[in-house]
Amino acid sequence: MYENLVNGLHHVTAIAGSVKNNVRFYTEVLGLRFVKKTINYDSPETWHLYYGDKTGSPGSAITFFPFKGVPRGRSGNNSMSAVLFSIGENSIEFWRNRFKTFQINYRGPFTRYNEEYLVFEDFDGMPVELIANSQDDRMGWETPGIPAEHSIKGFFSAVLSYGSFDPTLDFLLREMNHKILENTGDRVRVFSGNNKPGHFVDLISHPSSPNQMPGTGTVHHLAFQTHDEESQQQIRKSLVKSGYSPSPVMDRQYFRSIYFKEPGGVLFEVATSGPGFMIDEGIESLGSSLKLPHWMESQRTEIENVLEPID
Repeated sequence: MYENLVNGLHHVTAIAGSVKNNVRFYTEVLGLRFVKKTINYDSPETWHLYYGDKTGSPGSAITFFPFKGVPRGRSGNNSMSAVLFSIGENSIEFWRNRFKTFQINYRGPFTRYNEEYLVFEDFDGMPVELIANSQDDRMGWETPGIPAEHSIKGFFSAVLSYGSFDPTLDFLLREMNHKILENTGDRVRVFSGNNKPGHFVDLISHPSSPNQMPGTGTVHHLAFQTHDEESQQQIRKSLVKSGYSPSPVMDRQYFRSIYFKEPGGVLFEVATSGPGFMIDEGIESLGSSLKLPHWMESQRTEIENVLEPID
């Protein structure tokens, strides 16, 4: 029996426009590793791209469904409205200079909860922040131009926005093993597993803000991490007992998943920690070739012919 069935963030999945711009931003600008090139299992004509640390470990992986031609969306209430990445406490100036080099507009540094942070948007307009802190002992992906000490370590937090966050806060505390770390009235930070970066969720109340308008540059869903299929089943049974309607367990090859809407309307996923991204590629070749689930291998030629090319 695990003390905490939910153990921090697993991944974030968002909607992108141009696949080439998406790859360029997250690998060339932010320096994340391209760890997996697969497809949206529910829409095989669409890429599903994964970026993260050296192995795409849980808590580091941001993933995208690129839909060419889909209109740009708008972040807002009843959604995950911003992605927060973790960097070293002395890395703000490095990233300011890097953004200037790549002509990325940014704001800050600002201070929140005694942490310095920068605010910017990716090429599709999705809000992103870099949070400088001394609590994160994870190792980021070192890449040309970004030394290890300044690399992105993984997620810092996920930001959920609402007119009122009270129903979601109650849900996270009651059903998802979270505890309150900070509360300033219109913003509360909770954590699961331990109170370190990669385990935080920030809830904000913006009563006058519009709701999210889905489209490119918006988050599709937020995935939490659980240990294994046994702990996942415990979470699922608890959700059913409490009147929620989680999906059946789905095989995503690199993890098993359940999906459900929380009271504020955001799509949540609970994903197992393993088996991970190295079940079908070696560590040196991660992200180098299109990987399909075994039940779609017979369609490989047709799928490859409709996918937008990646350089």
